[in-house]
Amino acid sequence: MVGLDLDGTLLNSKKELTPFTKEVIAKAINKGVHVLVATGRPFTGVPLELREFPGMRYALTANGARILDTATGEILIEHLLSKESAKKALEITEKYDTLQEIYFDGQGYAKDEKLAHVERYHKDCNMWEYVRASRIAVPDIWELFYSREENLDKVQALFADMEERKAAWEELSECKDLNLVSSLKYNIEINAAGVNKGKGLIALGKMLGIEREEIMAIGDGDNDIEMITEAGVGVAMGNAEEVVKCNADYVTGTNDEDGAARAIVKYVLGGGEAC
Repeated sequence: MVGLDLDGTLLNSKKELTPFTKEVIAKAINKGVHVLVATGRPFTGVPLELREFPGMRYALTANGARILDTATGEILIEHLLSKESAKKALEITEKYDTLQEIYFDGQGYAKDEKLAHVERYHKDCNMWEYVRASRIAVPDIWELFYSREENLDKVQALFADMEERKAAWEELSECKDLNLVSSLKYNIEINAAGVNKGKGLIALGKMLGIEREEIMAIGDGDNDIEMITEAGVGVAMGNAEEVVKCNADYVTGTNDEDGAARAIVKYVLGGGEAC
C-alpha cells in the first residue's frame, strides 16, 4: 500500500498531476497495490481526477480524521473533533488576523469576507483558486457552527502574520484535547488529540490485511512525519522540510521532478534508482 500526500508531494507547484505520475500510479494499481491519497484536505478538496482515478479505492482525508471507501462513500475510520474542542480552537484563533475554516462531513467552510481576500492568508498563489472553489462561503462561521449538531473533521486557521501564528500555536498547545500540525508555514491544522496520518494509514492497512512493512508513505510537510515514521518505507520529498527528511528512510526528487512517482518506481515497480 502507498499513501501519498497531495500538496508539495503528488501535485507539482502548479497543483497539477503530471502525465508521468498518472502513468506510474496506474501501473502500481494494476500490479495490485493499493494507492491512496493521504491528505490534510477534506475529500471535496481532493482533485476530481484523483477522486475518480481508476482503481484508487480509498482516501485518507483531514489528516486521518476520515478514511473512506471512494467507491461506496462508506466511512471506514472516523476520529472527529468534538464541538467543545472545536469551539476552543475557534475562540483562540479568532483573536488573530486569520482565515478560519471549519470542516463538516468532508466539506470546508469559511467566512465570505475573509475568503474574498484569500491572498492575504494564503501565501501560495497557486492555492487561491483551489481554496475559493472548494470552500463554501458563509456570512458567519459561528452561526454555521451552532447550527450543526455533528462533530467536525478539523479546524484550520491561516495567518496573515507569523508572529500571531506563533502566539496562537503556543496557546493552542495548552489544550491537550487538540492535535496541531502545519502543512504550510502559515497555517495551523487542528484535529482531535491522537489523530494523524500515520495512525490512519496503519489502521487502514490492518483492515485490508496489509502489514506495516508493506506500506510506503510519501510526504513533505509537518503533518506527514507520523506516516513517514510509521510506514515500512517512509519517503520525504526533495522539497520537504529538513525535519521531515531526517525522519525518512529515503529522500526522493522534488514535487516538480515527479519525486513521488519516482519513489514508487524505485520501491514498488522494481525500477531501481529512478532517473
